[in-house]
Amino acid sequence: MFLHDVLDSTVKKVKSQTANLLTLANLSLGGFAIIVAIHGNLNLSLLLIFIAALADRFDGMVARKLNIESELGKQLDSMSDIISFGVAPALLIYQGILSDFGAPGAFFIVFYIGCGAFRLARFNITENSGYFTGLPITAAGVLATLSFLAIPHVPPQTFLFIMMTLSLLMVSPFKLKKV
Repeated sequence: MFLHDVLDSTVKKVKSQTANLLTLANLSLGGFAIIVAIHGNLNLSLLLIFIAALADRFDGMVARKLNIESELGKQLDSMSDIISFGVAPALLIYQGILSDFGAPGAFFIVFYIGCGAFRLARFNITENSGYFTGLPITAAGVLATLSFLAIPHVPPQTFLFIMMTLSLLMVSPFKLKKV
């Protein structure tokens, strides 16, 4: 009977942390995407960001399905998102093209990260209404990462426009229905 109780308790603890483990996977993948981008492996960075997006997609679904949503999970998700969809895509685009612009390129990247952090903070203090206010950082990060694939095909100035547009969309007041 003792072994059964220990096993049951362990299963309950693991179940209660499943969504947080997926969130930490998201964070870890974003961290590794940053590290490999710094070392010039931009294609691997792109792949890691996309895998982080999958982990991010599933952490919320798992939390709702297992009824284990928590304030800690919400905050952890935001901290992970700023790494995986704020800093990692920004560094990928900076390393891939915007470093050629010097200070303006750096400004657009830092502005993007700041707008992403602002958007996440605003999300964390608002009531869940079934709508997002502004473009979610996950979507912005995935779009920025996707734009990396266009580097050989479009003028470099396009990426200044893309990063500024994504930044402003994140902090804009428009409403987007949650899916």
